[in-house]
Amino acid sequence: FEEAERMLKQYRLGDNVDGILVDFHGEATSEKMAMGHYLDGKVSAMVGTHTHVPTADHMILEYGSAYQTDLGMCGDYNSVIGHDKSICVANFLTQIRTQKLTPATGAGTVCGCVITLKSNGLAQQIELIKMGG
Repeated sequence: FEEAERMLKQYRLGDNVDGILVDFHGEATSEKMAMGHYLDGKVSAMVGTHTHVPTADHMILEYGSAYQTDLGMCGDYNSVIGHDKSICVANFLTQIRTQKLTPATGAGTVCGCVITLKSNGLAQQIELIKMGG
């Protein structure tokens, strides 16, 4: 939070930048939501990453910033966060890592969002994207 505030002193919407996108790479949904509300109105968008699972909570926050807790991953969704599901399940069942995790090799899916900005740099629209596999 302190680092975000420090960075925002350098870059300001409508002043010296046309848009500001924050990618918050965090584990907990609550910390991503708190950061989204903290940055609302100061950035064009705050989107989360890391959990590899897309959330369906894309929205425009109260003061005009686009928000989504997690964009998801780009990869094979017939997997466990991109890894071969049989190996992951075996590791959970035995509680022992008997095999090294390997990437899943099925059809890929692209996840993300499209954000349209207003002339002031705040969000006009956010759309969830999930295409493929």
